[in-house]
Amino acid sequence: PFTVSSLSLWSTVLSLVLPPFTVPYLSLARMPRSRPVSGAALCGRLRGLSVGQVGVCRARGEVMESVRKAAEMVIEECQHQFRNRRWNCSTTPRGVNVFGRVMSQGTREAAFVHALSSAAVAVAVTRGCSRGELERCGCDRKVRGVSPEGFQWSGCSDNLSYGVAFSQTFVDETERAKGMSAGRPLMNVHNNEAGRKAILHNMQVECKCHGVSGSCELRTCWKVMPPFRRVGAVLKERFDGATEVRLSRIGSRTALLPRDPQVKPPAARDLVYLAISPDFCRLDPDNGIPGTAGRRCNGTSRLAPDGCELVCCGPGYRAGRAEMVQRCSCKFSWCCSVRCQQCKNTVMIHTCRE
Repeated sequence: PFTVSSLSLWSTVLSLVLPPFTVPYLSLARMPRSRPVSGAALCGRLRGLSVGQVGVCRARGEVMESVRKAAEMVIEECQHQFRNRRWNCSTTPRGVNVFGRVMSQGTREAAFVHALSSAAVAVAVTRGCSRGELERCGCDRKVRGVSPEGFQWSGCSDNLSYGVAFSQTFVDETERAKGMSAGRPLMNVHNNEAGRKAILHNMQVECKCHGVSGSCELRTCWKVMPPFRRVGAVLKERFDGATEVRLSRIGSRTALLPRDPQVKPPAARDLVYLAISPDFCRLDPDNGIPGTAGRRCNGTSRLAPDGCELVCCGPGYRAGRAEMVQRCSCKFSWCCSVRCQQCKNTVMIHTCRE
């Protein structure tokens, strides 16, 4: 049986043989949905999980399906938020690093992915609780009584405290296994927590009216998480305003402080990074960077994030005409459909040069 010392030894060995500072559970998104992600045998074969995460997988197998959903959410949301940027969250077909080796560097992009990943796990597990899919949790019954606004707390409030606690246990375990005195583990844990705070600071209230003819004499309300698209947008703003930090010693402990002493220390909800990002312009297969050659861009605006001058870097871009088929002359048909014609339009398309 594992002892504390043997668990520590295997954590050290695992940190040496695995690619450093990945978000390993994201590789679950590559598995077919028909294949279960729980079971002792499978948990031991999942690449990239730390010893502690394998232990969680074995002990809490029913939660791992929520973790798989979280992995899918991260990839989809990352690609939506960065669809118009040089780095557009392109994925690699194999390996623990779903987004390529750029995740092994302490860049803004790595900061964003860590924050989004920890938030996704919290959201997916909380949804599983609210839907009754998990055995050990359900709705948050602590939200009760009458609010200061006069409505009655009731219904099924999202049990975010359970989802956040699981995210802290599961997602942060990879960093704890490496030790919390180095820069990257400190950076990753800070950004993991920033991701969870993006949910906590944007919780919403939904209500239902009760009374004769919908008079709303009584309102019952419950707390719900924000849409994950909102969480992604908040973290994208944090990405744009992220703080570059360096590892500093304060007495007997280490901490991350702004590299520029004129910059105020980051708040817990802010993203931090240690390394300057590559330009992402040119193809770099070794690091999983596809480059921007052939990418479509916005040729009508110089300042837009998707503007050709920003996206295409040095090689420039080319313009060409293309024929597109679009819906047109749409009419509402009683009841209840919309009928449209198919129209051909010639549009100008801009793409980055090779």
